[in-house]
Amino acid sequence: MNITEFAQYAGVSKAAVSRYFNGGYLSAEKRAQIETAVEATGYRPSMQAQMLRTRRTRQVGVILPKLSSDSCPRMVEGIGSVLEESGYQLLLINTANDTKKELQALDTLRQHTVDGIILIAALYTPEHKTLLEHLHVPIVTLGQNFPGCCSVYHDDAGAAQAATAHMLAKGRRAPGYIGVTLLDKCAGQQRRAGFEAALKAAGLPLHPERMAVAKFSQESGYEQAAKLLARNPHIDCLFCTTDAIALGAMQYCREHGIRIPEDVMIASVGDSKVGRNAFVPLTSAHLHYKTAGRDAAALLMDLLADPHAVPRSQMLGFELVCRESTND
Repeated sequence: MNITEFAQYAGVSKAAVSRYFNGGYLSAEKRAQIETAVEATGYRPSMQAQMLRTRRTRQVGVILPKLSSDSCPRMVEGIGSVLEESGYQLLLINTANDTKKELQALDTLRQHTVDGIILIAALYTPEHKTLLEHLHVPIVTLGQNFPGCCSVYHDDAGAAQAATAHMLAKGRRAPGYIGVTLLDKCAGQQRRAGFEAALKAAGLPLHPERMAVAKFSQESGYEQAAKLLARNPHIDCLFCTTDAIALGAMQYCREHGIRIPEDVMIASVGDSKVGRNAFVPLTSAHLHYKTAGRDAAALLMDLLADPHAVPRSQMLGFELVCRESTND
């Protein structure tokens, strides 16, 4: 059944049918006629026809770095709820932490296959900058504040500073640090800056030999904790930039008789479910990933409504969740 046949069945004009399915104004009488006809026939307008008429696909591409992380599914859940409310479908591309795949995904999606893009990115390279400048598709970056783009991101520096300051307030004076690559602006640069700011505020010097760089995994956290604590056995607290890294460090401590938090306090950022249920519940800064996803999708909807809107950034706060059981 096409729109002409459906309009005849419902006893209204094609224009009235179009207004009904596109949220336009209709009298109560005509709306009731169309609703009755839809219930009787199951009619739905052709998506292809709508795309040709409006030049909209009603689809949004979401590029994410890792499906198995704790944060990405929460962000995608938030994005999906807003897109569903707005009548959009979500197309998901997982790049498996491969920057080349991420750039390829951006290049593919810019070929007018989607109305907009939400990029959950870890790194911001010169190649990203060049591609984003020539994208010509509304885009919102999530988790990173990219210059010139609409962005929703977290107060990573503040979260790291609060987590580190909490341990120092407990009397710890030999802090260690396990971070990630500084190519990552948020988890790398901003969280390291927060750690350093906490030390400065406490009047403690920065010791590079007490610092290590890990990959985004529990296994790498274990390896770096082994090296760091073997080299610096006097470390009495350890800030890790992610929960996964912290869990690896905790596993190393448990296997080598290092008590948490009595011998070494450990804190991180992320507040993952695994961290909450670890053998020693992990103190961690809670980031509002689902809210960030919703805000990013809402921001993209605003861009689609007004493509000429000035790019704006939005930073979300955090809550430090303290779970150690000792009072020292």
